[in-house]
Amino acid sequence: MTMGSNVSLSALSENVGSAIVSLGWSSPTGEGDADVSVLLLDGNGKVRSDADFYFYNNPVAADGSVQLLGKEPTGDGSEDRISFDLTAVPAEVERIVVAASRYEGARFGELDDVRVTLADAVGEGLLRFVVEDPGPVSAIIFGELYRRGEEWKFRAVGQGYESGLAGLATDFGVDIEDDEEESAAAVAEDPAVPPAPDAQPRAVLEAVPAPRPPADEEAVPKKRAARPRTAKKKVTPPRAPVKSLAENDSWKQARLFPVSSLKSDRDREMRATSVLLSVMAQVPRFGRRITAPFGAPSGRMETFTEVSLPHGDTPRRPDGVIRVERAGKLWTALVETKTNGNPLKSDQVQAYMDIAARRGYEAVITVSNDVALEGSPLVDVKIDRRRKHQVALWHLSWAEVAHQAQMLIRHEGVGNAARTWLLQDLLHYLQHDNSGCHGFQNMGSAWVPVRNGINDETLCQGDPRALEVVESWERLVRQVCLRLGGELGQKVLPAQRTRRGTDPGARRARLADQLCLEGRLQAELRVEGAPGLLGISADLRTAKLRTSVEIPAPEQGYPLTWAKRLIRRLAEAPADLHVETLVEGEAGGPRGTLERLRPEPADLLPKDSSTRITGFRLSLFKGMGSGRGNAESGFIRSVDDAVHRFYTSVVVHLDAPVSGRAAARERATV
Repeated sequence: MTMGSNVSLSALSENVGSAIVSLGWSSPTGEGDADVSVLLLDGNGKVRSDADFYFYNNPVAADGSVQLLGKEPTGDGSEDRISFDLTAVPAEVERIVVAASRYEGARFGELDDVRVTLADAVGEGLLRFVVEDPGPVSAIIFGELYRRGEEWKFRAVGQGYESGLAGLATDFGVDIEDDEEESAAAVAEDPAVPPAPDAQPRAVLEAVPAPRPPADEEAVPKKRAARPRTAKKKVTPPRAPVKSLAENDSWKQARLFPVSSLKSDRDREMRATSVLLSVMAQVPRFGRRITAPFGAPSGRMETFTEVSLPHGDTPRRPDGVIRVERAGKLWTALVETKTNGNPLKSDQVQAYMDIAARRGYEAVITVSNDVALEGSPLVDVKIDRRRKHQVALWHLSWAEVAHQAQMLIRHEGVGNAARTWLLQDLLHYLQHDNSGCHGFQNMGSAWVPVRNGINDETLCQGDPRALEVVESWERLVRQVCLRLGGELGQKVLPAQRTRRGTDPGARRARLADQLCLEGRLQAELRVEGAPGLLGISADLRTAKLRTSVEIPAPEQGYPLTWAKRLIRRLAEAPADLHVETLVEGEAGGPRGTLERLRPEPADLLPKDSSTRITGFRLSLFKGMGSGRGNAESGFIRSVDDAVHRFYTSVVVHLDAPVSGRAAARERATV
């Protein structure tokens, strides 16, 4: 689509009762980010109340019409997804504005491929709009959904705001508090202060709100009991566990979901399915968190196991069924689970897809230890496009299930002690060795031959086994992100330094050739609040794992001051931490272990005082597991432990990145 164009959703698909809108962008540095927001507007182009403003502090509508799903990893980065149930949008709402904003002085002009896409209820992509040259604005209206008679249409807007999220929301009638817009408040209180620049011209597109009334025409604003706050919520660390009443450690706490009686794979699959589906039904927020990305509406959920469904001469029994009822309409998904590393079977999934299509069900959800990758399906199924009713096939990893439970238990809460206890028992079950729900736990049959081939220098470019290892590595990295993010309560995502739109298969083939030449697997993680990207490198020749982070040099001060301050910040870090000075135009500068540098921080400075220091690199090295599995001596466990140790012992002691605005304030104070 082009700016200002519009299209009817019903002309693109028959499954537009609900839709998924995705906002995406890429950054040359790999560190650019933004927050999405949604506003429901009435016929006057204003929100009916502050409750019609959805953003990171108010992500879900009570009626299920809007839900911000957060960031989802893609083949070349990540994107923010928003679920809309258009059948649940109140009749008085005529327009839905979809926007995003940057913070702390960042601008959209610093990002590449700023875009919005829309998919229907079965995940079929319907449209795409790229905002060309967004410029120095901190907020953008990407597009809007609006009513025309009985149907919904989409308009590509691409309208920029220099006044950020606060200015955009206020223009649509939201009464907000913004802790990061204190300067705007100062202007309002002191007429002598020149006003901040207003948003860009807004007279061309219908999506733009009416201008604010002049100050002399405005009535005294009414004081509201509670106003939306655009400041980020602070994550509260979990409370210390209550002291146990057991006499000694041999006493095991009674569990609602026991694992001691599980002896066969069939027992594990049946128990895991029943445990997961029952908790989803009893803890609505958890159930909604699991099903919303699959296009399910918000409503009353019931779950079932071992349901018999006719299929030719032999009835089929899917492991489970999820049904959600809203306004008299039913959304149904068949569930097929695998545990203990067992692979999904194409014929089983194909049969469930056919059954769902014939019976008018919306989705088939597969759950297993494996992690799905873009462009690399776990099972091959044939979809008959001639059918009027299309069924969506989705995959869920057990690691994702555990991640969602952990986020709700430790960081977000469900507002009910009994439901919290249910989630805790579910998480204990999933993490128990006997449950078989450990997530991705096997690097595959190609792992050992590839390692041997690299050591013997007999592995050639184009070897398909190298591609298998690269795919397994990508799955492992995504799972590491889920586990670390669940512990921290923060966004942790894989960072891809490739242009968006790059074919995932071609990208993995290039990485496989690089593995054959260099013998290394590499990845970068973007951790919210960290001073830089967290790097992971597995050198298969030396059997060493390296975790690292690069810290940019401060803009002000003296190099010796930088070095001393860095060493002080790392007082609690491991003594074997490697610290390296990064200098301009050279491969590397002075380096040494923290143990050696503590008494002499000046050893980090180049001998030539005219050499410009660009930053510092901190690294920890660890032996790499030899096995392909998740045992104590396995490669997967060693990567997980290395990332956890590096973050908790090194990264947590470092300063968060300083924004341009904060740096300006600091310089002004000095």
